[in-house]
This record gives sequence, C-alpha cells and structure tokens, in this order.
Amino acid sequence: MTAAVIDAIQTIADQLMDARRSRRPVPPIRSQLPAGDIDAAYQVQRLNVARLEREGHRRIGRKIGLTSKAVQKQLGVDQPDFGVLFDFMNFGRSPFAVSALVAPRIEAEFAFLIGRDIVAEGLGPKDLAAHLDAVAASAEIVDSAIDRWDINIVDTVADNASSGGFVVGPWQPYLRDIDLPARKMRLTRNGEEVSSGLGGATLGDPLNAVSWLANVSVARGDPLRAGEIVLAGALGPMTALVAGDYIVEIGGFPLLFMRATP
Repeated sequence: MTAAVIDAIQTIADQLMDARRSRRPVPPIRSQLPAGDIDAAYQVQRLNVARLEREGHRRIGRKIGLTSKAVQKQLGVDQPDFGVLFDFMNFGRSPFAVSALVAPRIEAEFAFLIGRDIVAEGLGPKDLAAHLDAVAASAEIVDSAIDRWDINIVDTVADNASSGGFVVGPWQPYLRDIDLPARKMRLTRNGEEVSSGLGGATLGDPLNAVSWLANVSVARGDPLRAGEIVLAGALGPMTALVAGDYIVEIGGFPLLFMRATP
C-alpha cells in the first residue's frame, strides 16, 4: 500500500467522522481510493471504530449489509459487507429523533444474539446452532454520511456499512429447526405498509449471512464473541425514515413497536 493511499485512508476517516458529528454529508469518497479497493475501505472503517472505542463507546455487535442479490448486482459486487454496532446505536424501544441522524432509512430484519465465541473458520449455516442463543425481529436504521446516498461498496464500507442505529424486539430462544426463510415480514408506519418481504430475501436464509460474517470475521482476526448482536440483513426494501410510529411484523415473532420523532 502506497503512502498516498495510507494518507487518503486517514483523510477519509476524518471526513466521515466529521460528517456524522455535524450531520452534514460529504461527497462520495471512492475517488480518493484505488478503484474498488474494499480492503482500503475497511481500513477507513477500522480507524473510526478505534476512534470511537478510545472515546469510551462500547462495541456491542455487527451488522451485515448488501444481502440482497438485486442490490449486489446494482453495486457491481458479489458479496455482502459488514459494519460495527456501538452502544449508542441501540435505541432500545424509546422514541428517538430523526434529526439526530444524517439521512436515515429503515429496514426490517432478523437480529441474532451470539451465545458462544465463533473462532473457527469454515462454519456453515447448520453449524451456527451451537453458537446462537436467541433471535428477534429488529429494525435497522441505515444512515449514510455520503451526500444523496450516492454510494458504491467502497463508500458504504468506509462509512461503517452505513450504520445509524437499531431497535431489537423481544428475544426468542434460537431453535435448531427454526425455518427463517419462509417467515413473512411487514413494516408499517402509522398503520400504512411501507415495506414487505420474506426471510429468504437475506441471501436465501439469514443464517447464510451470519455464516458469511462469522467466517470473514475470523479471517480478519476479529471473531464474533459471545454477547454480540448481529443484524443479518434486510428482509425487504429499505424506506426513508421519517417521524412516525413503526411496527415490524415477522411471522411467529412478537411485534416490534418503535417511534421516531422529528
């Protein structure tokens, strides 16, 4: 890696952090890095993750993005991406302000609670049962520091996979024979449907996404640990987040209620 790229990584990290703190988006950053350099984008992400940790924020999990084949095709990639979740991103089920974010959108997905460290490579979806404690319906608040959401995979990876926040519904024990791909999802705002889909929209099965993340995390020297929350990826199209009352319905799971304020 050249000195120019190393300097660019630091510059981009500063730009993205400033954008999030000021809530003023920046132009796409991809032109500042070699074309399609996803590894450099992850280095940007790691710099800002480390910065937040030094400031006292606590890592509590990961999120998986780009789990839709249609979105992957749109961005010209053949793999998902991931970001890091911090304690301040967990909105619980209390009202939260849209104005505290940059350009938020919302999508419904499954959340998993890791019960046992995943430190071995090569775990397939069926191997995850021994490592998962619980599963829940969740809402991810996706938020981009890139102006007008003009992103490709380099932009979103550098920007911590466009992570903004999340809300998790009541946890249910994870059962080995649970059928997640067939579960229907419905997301409503003030009683009006704004998104719908199936569990299979997430790489055919949300467990495929968690397996991918587990193996990539081990390969990168940062394995999934017990107690982490994993957001597995959207079950339907994301939609703009505006003030209102939201309900996430996923078949067989308790309803998730959340309120966004202006």
